[in-house]
Amino acid sequence: MVPSRSDALLRHFTELVGGPLGKHSSPGRIASGPFTVERVLIILTVFAALLAVLAKDFCRVRGWETPGQFYATCYSDFPELFRNRGLGEGIFPFFTQGSLFEYPVLIGIIAGVTALLVPGQGVGNERILGYFDVNATLIVAVWIVTVLLTARINRRRPWDAAMVAVAPGIILAGFINWDMWVVGLLALGMYFFSRDKLILAGVCIGLGAATKLYPVLILGAVLVLALRTVKLRVFFITAGAAIASWLAVNLPVAVMNPSGWRYFFEFSQDRPAGYSSPWFAYNLVADRVRWVQMDAATINTLALSLFVLACVLIGALALCAPRRPRLAQLMFLIVAAFILTNKVYSPQFVIWLIPLLALARPRWRDFLIWQAAEGLHWAAVWMYLGQTTSGGSVQHNIDMSYYVLAVGLHMVATAYLMVRVVIDIWDPAQDPLRAHGQDDPHGGPFDDARDWLRLDVFRPSRSVLPWRPRATVETTDPKAPQRTEVNSDG
Repeated sequence: MVPSRSDALLRHFTELVGGPLGKHSSPGRIASGPFTVERVLIILTVFAALLAVLAKDFCRVRGWETPGQFYATCYSDFPELFRNRGLGEGIFPFFTQGSLFEYPVLIGIIAGVTALLVPGQGVGNERILGYFDVNATLIVAVWIVTVLLTARINRRRPWDAAMVAVAPGIILAGFINWDMWVVGLLALGMYFFSRDKLILAGVCIGLGAATKLYPVLILGAVLVLALRTVKLRVFFITAGAAIASWLAVNLPVAVMNPSGWRYFFEFSQDRPAGYSSPWFAYNLVADRVRWVQMDAATINTLALSLFVLACVLIGALALCAPRRPRLAQLMFLIVAAFILTNKVYSPQFVIWLIPLLALARPRWRDFLIWQAAEGLHWAAVWMYLGQTTSGGSVQHNIDMSYYVLAVGLHMVATAYLMVRVVIDIWDPAQDPLRAHGQDDPHGGPFDDARDWLRLDVFRPSRSVLPWRPRATVETTDPKAPQRTEVNSDG
């Protein structure tokens, strides 16, 4: 699939290289020389990674000190944790008795191993910089792997991975924390799933959940698709492998250091609303207008309730849509709903959605609008932190109301993408993939699968139910190769 043919926005940016590719050309038969698609994607990723390093240059030169790290927007968790969690003094998270680390087990292992790679002793500026550079280098490697996996998941549209390669969100937030590791593990799991290697896919999903919990949400998408296509074996194999790999990582640590292992879950349960979450924004407004603020317990209940409601609605959409949704579409909706309802929205969470959007709705116009909104939020959160935590100069601060507006803009932009994906699901002619004849290249065993359960809300007689006799109807649309089963009385 040629980008200048399939995306109206990209067509306008090809004049520099001779304009869009002609309709009579055949790019698959032309030798590309050294510049294959994947090599170009790697070059783009390396270029973006250099920009990401330059974005942190102020702190790399002058150190990660408050308030400069906020006003220069170069904050990173790596120096903070290296100094304040004992990583620079030889403490290995979870394995050193008495140590407490507010992240899942695999992140603790990554944090401990990378600390061992930094030569010297103590927490001086040189070792802090070394720790940041070691982690940044490994993250760039994972970033490249994620781009290549995204390109290979759908070989007909490898250029969609350019969204991951040059995403402003990754450039700005990729070096804040270890989230790129979990993004890479989920991409690897999706790659194996697209190739029908369910056990390997489940193992990667479980390892991802042992790094950050959100990859487990893919199992919800797999479940509803398995129900719709009566491929329940797919769900049980994938979920079983995911649970086994998660337990393989967590059980030894839980036995060896129970209190340290529990700390992440206790910290997540007891912590108040985090910066940039809707709950934090509400409490800021409530404090100014003298409303009642919400405590952690209330927020936990409301956040969980709203997320469950969102999942129920997404599941209903998956079972009622005229055509079975693609796996990446459901995954994007579930993860986006989790981000919008969760009581924490760290700036780096934006990178969770970027590969999923590249697979769910590869349209550059929507992608760039969303990334612009996230960029404004990025700047606002650091200016606000500079005001509230550093006592910095007034001319660099922003008022709380502008910060709340930036949070609202990020939420509206994310919700807009969710609406666009829902429209694509309900009307496959709007789907960039299905409009060009594909079904679900990311779906593995669900690709071109028949319906076993489908609820037609508007015409119940046309619902596909397992206890009703069904007749197979071949579609007459050449762009929709999937066969649909309907009830014989419909």
